[in-house]
Amino acid sequence: MLLALLLAAGLAQPALAQSSCASDGQKRPAALVERFINADCATCWTDPATPPAARGVVALDWVLPGGRGEDAPLSAVATRDGLKRLEALGTAPPVAGLTLKTPVQGRTGALRVAHGLPVSGYIGASIALKDVSGRAAGQPWTGWLALVETLPAGTEGSPVPRHLVRNLLQVQWDGRKQLSKQEQRRFIESRSMNVPAGTNTERLRVIGWVQDAQGHIVAAAQSRCAGK
Repeated sequence: MLLALLLAAGLAQPALAQSSCASDGQKRPAALVERFINADCATCWTDPATPPAARGVVALDWVLPGGRGEDAPLSAVATRDGLKRLEALGTAPPVAGLTLKTPVQGRTGALRVAHGLPVSGYIGASIALKDVSGRAAGQPWTGWLALVETLPAGTEGSPVPRHLVRNLLQVQWDGRKQLSKQEQRRFIESRSMNVPAGTNTERLRVIGWVQDAQGHIVAAAQSRCAGK
C-alpha cells in the first residue's frame, strides 16, 4: 500500500532529542496553503503539478477518507479532521485533489504555538493568542492547531515537501465572556494530542492559526525545535 514504507519507518524512530519546540523567533506566515487529497486518489500524492509553498507561505496536507474505506491507497494516513476543516471553509470534499490558499491578515495580536516531547503516544501542545486589545479582544475567535509530520520532497514520490496533518485541535474563544482586561488580551489552550501509530516523531511540529467571526485568518504560526 502507498505510504506503507513511510509508516513502518516511523515506528522505529526515537523520540525527539530536544524539548524546546515553539514558534518563538519564527517569521509570521503571510498565507496558508491547504492541499486536500482524497485517499482514493493515489496519483494525487505524486502529481507533478502539485503547487509548492512559496516563500513566506506555510502549507498543510490533508488526506481525506475515501469511498473505498481501508482499501483506499492512502487510507493509512487519512483523517476525518480534513473534513472538519473543509466544512469550516464551506467547501465540499474533492473527488481527487483540491488546493486552497488563504492570506493571513496578521493585524491582531501575536500568536504562539508550541509542543513538547511525545510520551506514550501523546504529545502536549499549546496555542496562545496574546496582546489582543480594544474592540478586537471582545469578539469570538476560532483557534486551529494542527499536529503535522514534515515530509521532505521525494517521500513516496511526492514532488514537494509536505506537512501531513496527523491530528487537529480546534478551540473556541469568546472575548465577550472574558472577566477581566488581562484575560481579554490573552487567549490560551493547552492539550494532550494523540500521535497516530507510524508517525515519525522526529519530524513532528505544530502549525496554528486563528480566525475571526467572519472566517478571516488574523494570525498564524509554526513551531521549530531548537537545534533544527
